[in-house]
Amino acid sequence: MNDNASGFAAAALPIAAQSVIHTESDGLAVGTIRLAIDGQEVPVYVARPAGQDQLPVMIVVSEIFGLHEHIADVARRFARQGYLALAPDFFIRQGDPSTIPDIPTLMAQIVRKAPDAQVMGDIDACVAWAGENGGDIDRLGVNGFCWGGRITWLYAAHNPRVTAAVAWYGKLVADPNPPGQPAHPIHVASTLTVPVLGLYGAKDTGIPVATVERMTAALGQGTSDSAIVVYPDAGHAFYADYRPSYNAKDARDGFARALAWFREHGAG
Repeated sequence: MNDNASGFAAAALPIAAQSVIHTESDGLAVGTIRLAIDGQEVPVYVARPAGQDQLPVMIVVSEIFGLHEHIADVARRFARQGYLALAPDFFIRQGDPSTIPDIPTLMAQIVRKAPDAQVMGDIDACVAWAGENGGDIDRLGVNGFCWGGRITWLYAAHNPRVTAAVAWYGKLVADPNPPGQPAHPIHVASTLTVPVLGLYGAKDTGIPVATVERMTAALGQGTSDSAIVVYPDAGHAFYADYRPSYNAKDARDGFARALAWFREHGAG
């Protein structure tokens, strides 16, 4: 593995430098592998406790800005908790998010062109690699942010072998659906079998609380034991310490809840 991760996405600027968290890699084995998936070489940032195997596995699913240093740092945070953590570059086929100057263009040119089936396949490949390289995929967690939060809900429906998942402020309802992205979390809520914890902000203007309430009601019709926590003072991307949206108090509480959720459900 090489030890490089992509830089911060230009679209996410300005970076809130005073709050950026850096997780050291001492005691960890970190770097980027490249998986051949359907003829495409997909970079995957990997972090794990050095010299250990039979580790619980954590898939870290990025925001719309792709695989950059914050996502790599989150992988290291999970590695420090004893996980084999993998963060794929899901947008490698569509382009480099860091070169896109604004979010509407990023959504149109890259994010909406990444088919859900392709993303599910990339995670499947990461899980398979983990199982062959020191990971215990009977203890499989998925943790995703924003775009990755939506993907986390959908992957939990796609792969019932997921032990537990945590979705941070992932969109739950959308209309119309972009081509290649036919389903949204609300569509799979009642049939989920994987316990998913949703972490949302009441001040998130892109994900109205009413849609979170709809999702909660739909989950109540199923048997997954999923749950949703809404932080009254948090907006969108409240965990993203490199962005002005960061809410340190709720971010710390959310990560503690996530770790407890994974442990409680056997993915820790």
